[in-house]
Amino acid sequence: MPRPMHPVLNKPLKHSTLEKIGILFGRALLLRCPACGQSGLFAGMYKLKETCPGCGLLLQREGDGYELGSMVVNLMVAELVWAVTFAGILFWTWPNPPWTLLQWGSAVLMVALPLLFLRHARVLALALDLLLRPPERRELVRRPASHLPR
Repeated sequence: MPRPMHPVLNKPLKHSTLEKIGILFGRALLLRCPACGQSGLFAGMYKLKETCPGCGLLLQREGDGYELGSMVVNLMVAELVWAVTFAGILFWTWPNPPWTLLQWGSAVLMVALPLLFLRHARVLALALDLLLRPPERRELVRRPASHLPR
């Protein structure tokens, strides 16, 4: 049985789980809203806006403790990148590895990677949350029509 398609956009109305994962995380890696694909989610370097400028989705969905998900994603990615880099350099230069480079490079990576990846981690954690807990109507906040740009 063929999937129902949108009459104008000619895109599927329902997606499989793998398609949802690809869409949500693909958009998140591009720093776009996982729900609608709109850019401009950050008010500053690291500060998320309260809502998505496109669909009105609340970007911090739970309040206290919500940032824990992005912190875990950020730490896991930073540690994984460091471990793979460390092991790669060690393996590639064995039997005379550059211990000074590994020592100082590890310190630099442990400080720089979490800072460089924080924006992505925040949006990826939002994508994971949307995958596991789809948005409810109360989480879609629309601006009044008088404030919309013309």
